[in-house]
Amino acid sequence: MKNFIILFLFVFLFPISCNKLKIADGTPSCIKTEIKKFSKSHGTCPSAHVDEMEFQSSTVYVFDDGGCMADGGSTIYDKNALMIGSLGGFTGNTKVNGQEFSSATFIKTVWKK
Repeated sequence: MKNFIILFLFVFLFPISCNKLKIADGTPSCIKTEIKKFSKSHGTCPSAHVDEMEFQSSTVYVFDDGGCMADGGSTIYDKNALMIGSLGGFTGNTKVNGQEFSSATFIKTVWKK
């Protein structure tokens, strides 16, 4: 019986605990690190995601909490994982580096819940 329980735990629970994140190829390693942290803190929201975009002639990454939190928002990182701004939130901010973020161009979603 003991062996059966151990086998059951190994076969059915071990794969669940090793849930590997699907992050798009070509994503910088420092952004992957941020996505791993983000998935732990915001990963409960089914619509949480990270998008790659072009903004001010640079590649940026939008970490969107998915709207599951009142007054939540999005954090914007450059390709070196430096935070360059945030959008939404309590103040409803729409600008990053003094420019409307609506001018950004979507490239792809690099991770989603």
